[in-house]
Amino acid sequence: MPATRSSTAELPMMLVTHTEWLSANTYVLLAVILATLGIASIVGFLLSRRENLGVESPLLRRFNHKLRVWWMMAAILVIGFLMHRIGVVILFGLVSFWALREFITMTPTRRGDHRTLFWVFFIFTPLQYIFIALGSNPPSWLGRLSTIDYYGLYSIMIPVYASLFIPARAAIAGDYKRFLERSAKIQFGLLICVYSLSYAPALLDLQYVPTGSTTPWTGSNVSVLVFFVLIAQLATVMERAWGRLAGRHVIAERINASRTWEGFLGSMVTTGLIAAALFWATPFYPWEAGVLGAVVTVMACAGTMTMSAIKRDRGVTDTGTLVQGHAGVLDQIDNVCFAAPVFYHVSKFFFS
Repeated sequence: MPATRSSTAELPMMLVTHTEWLSANTYVLLAVILATLGIASIVGFLLSRRENLGVESPLLRRFNHKLRVWWMMAAILVIGFLMHRIGVVILFGLVSFWALREFITMTPTRRGDHRTLFWVFFIFTPLQYIFIALGSNPPSWLGRLSTIDYYGLYSIMIPVYASLFIPARAAIAGDYKRFLERSAKIQFGLLICVYSLSYAPALLDLQYVPTGSTTPWTGSNVSVLVFFVLIAQLATVMERAWGRLAGRHVIAERINASRTWEGFLGSMVTTGLIAAALFWATPFYPWEAGVLGAVVTVMACAGTMTMSAIKRDRGVTDTGTLVQGHAGVLDQIDNVCFAAPVFYHVSKFFFS
């Protein structure tokens, strides 16, 4: 039995030694994204310089503002990748912190919740990302702690322990007014902004085995993370584009009048095809990448609709201000937040 435990514990380490941090495909994928952004920026600049073109100017301004956001997101991701795995985890941790701040600001709490929020921001959020950083292959200098598979911790800490702790700590404060509503708001914000988003950097920890193969994939998990973030963002773009081109039937007019069933279905097909075309950067076959693209589209659209409902309820247009004229951090990543845990678990249970 000791020999069996030793060989099992060494298996993740052996697999990691065969995996590159940044492979050639990763560089190519990043180059394709940057080139596409460059071409789109040139087109946007030229259109903004021409007069009487018949282009709807508010739409063009929104397009150029969105490009600035994408450039900033691309630059931040590249910087995170250059800082290696720990840099990516820290990057997503900071994004979670800022998104949670926007969510709590949008849904005001009471003075009695301040100490509960301290635990949420400065205990549970950092712990979640510390466990993500440790993953299934923690450093040996941790001693006995290095034998733990931290997936078992970061997968349940917030849904179980934090969800039980938050109402209990709020009750100790002695403020019973709108108690259920306040507790639910804090729990939901932590679940979406921290727990769900943390599954994006957790993709770096998976060991992929292509379908029909017994040999672990030797590519870079960074490519899978870039692939996921890219298709999640494309899903929203394609939904808007198809909604403007062919939108007839609004999904929920009182929530978001611009979201249509035609846009949703068109986005599923288009994003799925783009994902299938990018299969070469992932451990998936084209049809698998296409199905994952469609699944991410469903979750991305669900995230956008959910945040729209929350903003309607709170009477706000945007969750914050990230780039002048273009919303906040949570507005940019609501699609990623909803899609990340689903993409992670589908990948883990079918391809890892």
